[in-house]
This record gives sequence, structure tokens and C-alpha cells, in this order.
Amino acid sequence: MVKPLPPTPPQTLRSSQWADVGLWILRRRQRFRITGDSMQPLLRPGEEVLIDPRAYRHHPPQLGDLVVAEHPQQPGFRLIKWVVAVEPQGCFLQGINLAASTDSRSFGWVPPEGILGQVICRFP
Repeated sequence: MVKPLPPTPPQTLRSSQWADVGLWILRRRQRFRITGDSMQPLLRPGEEVLIDPRAYRHHPPQLGDLVVAEHPQQPGFRLIKWVVAVEPQGCFLQGINLAASTDSRSFGWVPPEGILGQVICRFP
């Protein structure tokens, strides 16, 4: 069953703290650089975020989460998107800047194994 769309996209993302940097050094977090305009104004090209690649080992993404996913039609191409719907077989992902976003509206649902991690914070 498809859950309703969150009322508004995320407006803020916290900055990294010492604990986040420590988890990155211990390889519990991964860096991801923003390259496109699809997540503006929240994230701009050239900014970096830390993701938790283990966030969804025991539960699926939640509505409103920011995630990094593999493009289902272009293996190896990673995207950062906003989770707007969740079903057992996948997530429907969208950019915040819809006019500049290639997302689930064009490539469909992303299977659970295509979700690579949850965006935790900005880096540094």
C-alpha cells in the first residue's frame, strides 16, 4: 500500500559534528558529493554529505528520508533523493527541485537493494 506524500520536502539538514567525523574515519559513514540541481535549495552542487550505509539493514526507509540510491536503469550511477512513498517492493524517490530532477517519475520504484544509505548530515 502506498503511503501519502509527506506534506513538504525537507527544509534543513544538520551540519556534521565530531561524532560524525569519527564515524567517517572509522568507515561507518561515507561521503557523497552533490553534482546536480535536483536537491536545491537544500543541497547545492559541490556540497558533500555523510551517509549511513547501514541505516536500512533492519527496516525500510521512512517517508521524508533523504537517501542515496543506485539508478535502477544505470548501474553504478548514484542519486540523492527524497523518499515520498514506500511499498514493500520499493521506494518512490523524488528530487526537491522537480524541474531539474530525474527521479522515480521517470524510472519508477527503486527496489530495497537499490537504496545505498541514509543521508545523515552535511560534511564537513
